[in-house]
Amino acid sequence: MRKVIGIGETVLDIIFKGDQPIQAVPGGSAFNAIISLGRAGIPTAFISETGNDRIGVNVKKYLTDNGVDASGVCVYPDSKSPVSLAFLDEHNNADYIFYKDHPHDRLDFTYPDIQEDDVVLFGSFFAINPVVRPQVKGFLDYAHQHGAILYYDVNYRSSHKNDLVKVTPNLLENFEVADIVRGSDEDFEVMYNKRECDSVYRSEISFYTRKFIYTRGSQPVELRAENGFCKQYPVPPTTTVSTIGAGDNFNAGFVYGLIKYGITRNDIETGLTEQQWDQLMACAQAFSANCCQSLSNSIDADFAQKMKL
Repeated sequence: MRKVIGIGETVLDIIFKGDQPIQAVPGGSAFNAIISLGRAGIPTAFISETGNDRIGVNVKKYLTDNGVDASGVCVYPDSKSPVSLAFLDEHNNADYIFYKDHPHDRLDFTYPDIQEDDVVLFGSFFAINPVVRPQVKGFLDYAHQHGAILYYDVNYRSSHKNDLVKVTPNLLENFEVADIVRGSDEDFEVMYNKRECDSVYRSEISFYTRKFIYTRGSQPVELRAENGFCKQYPVPPTTTVSTIGAGDNFNAGFVYGLIKYGITRNDIETGLTEQQWDQLMACAQAFSANCCQSLSNSIDADFAQKMKL
C-alpha cells in the first residue's frame, strides 16, 4: 500500500474550557492528520522534533501506539518540548497560546523511503520557518523528485503575522512545489487581508498551482482547479465538542481519499474529474466531522476501524 509521510511540529495541547484544563493530548497540525491516517491503517511516518523530557517521550509513544513510524522525530537533549494552550469558546472554537523552547533547532533526520504516488503532508509555520527551512525544502524537493504527491496546508496563524515578509519566499516555494494547496479564510485574511476565495485564488495561488481548496469553518468548502472548474461543498451539520483538529483531519481525510480511490500524481497533473473531487471531499469532510466530536484532535477508534482499507 502507498504510504503517507508527514512533516511538522509536535506540541502538547492542553485544552481549556473556561479557565479550567479539561484535556491534554499530543498535537500539531500535520501530527493530528498523521495520527488519524495511522489509526485508519495507512502506512505512515512522521518527521519532527521534540524535547528530551516526559512530553517528548509521550509524543513518540503516541505516534508508535497509533501505527506511525516515529524514527524521524529528532529529540533535542537540552530542550523542552513545545506546549500549546487551547481555550475553547462557547462554540468550541479554540484560541491558542504557544510556548516553545528549542534553542538548538536543526532537524537532523534521514530521508524515509519514498516511492511514486506516496503522499507528503506538510504545512503551518513549521514548513516556512527559516530556522529549519533548508532541511524542509531539501526533503520536499527530494519527495517531488521521487514522484510523491505533495499536499500543502497553509495554516498561517495570526501569531506570525509580523513574520510574513521574511517567510514569503518560503511560502511561494511551497505553493510552487505543492500538487494541492489548502488554506482557510483566516489564513488568507492574516497574510493578504483577503477573505474571498476567487480573489485569493487569482492573485495569490493560481500562478503557482491550479488545485486550491478554501475552507471557511462551517461555511461551504470552495474548490478551484484548472480550466475554470469550481465547486462548493456544503459542510454537514455536526455536534461539535472541539474544532481544534477540524482542518487537520480534513487534510487527513483528503489524503485518505487519494489512496482509497487510487488517485495518482499523474491523475492530479492531468486533471481530476468532478466525481474524483466529490469522492475526495466526502472523505475529507467525514474525517473532519468525526474529529470535531471529541477532544482527541484526531478520528476516534470506531470511525478508524470502519475506514480501514
